Amino acid sequence: MQAPGEVLRNVAIFGALSDETLEFLHGRLEQVFVAAGDAFFSEGEMGDAVYVLEEGRANVEKEREGRKMVLASLDPGACFGEIALVAICPRSASVRAVVDCRAVRLANRVLYELHGRDIEQFTLVQMNLGREIARRLNETSELLFEHTLVGAERDAQIAGLLGYALK
Repeated sequence: MQAPGEVLRNVAIFGALSDETLEFLHGRLEQVFVAAGDAFFSEGEMGDAVYVLEEGRANVEKEREGRKMVLASLDPGACFGEIALVAICPRSASVRAVVDCRAVRLANRVLYELHGRDIEQFTLVQMNLGREIARRLNETSELLFEHTLVGAERDAQIAGLLGYALK
């Protein structure tokens, strides 16, 4: 494992935390190894931790009616599963290793420990989480808008072609 706090230092949700807090969190990280093809976690499972990918590559996937779609690819340094630190709810997607992966896992109970230890640092993590989730929501909204716009343009073109063909 890297020096205390180093694995977390460049992750947005841990930005601006004190060295002391980073060391506190680092001391509670769990090393996780996931083989290619296996899941870090699956859609629908209750979330209880956030992960930071140290080595390898993983995909964020959703499945409906037997069809899987890759929503994002994760490279070393990526943070995922952070909604589990804010909301007590099932995972919204699966994260599966594309190649053998090594990551660190920070259980949400550690944030409860931080809350009791240093409320200001806990609050900073919560603010950072809010910002990261808002950033991802904004990206998702833009993608949805673009997809809808492209779909509407395509539908208009098809309607025009059909109208022309039916003349």
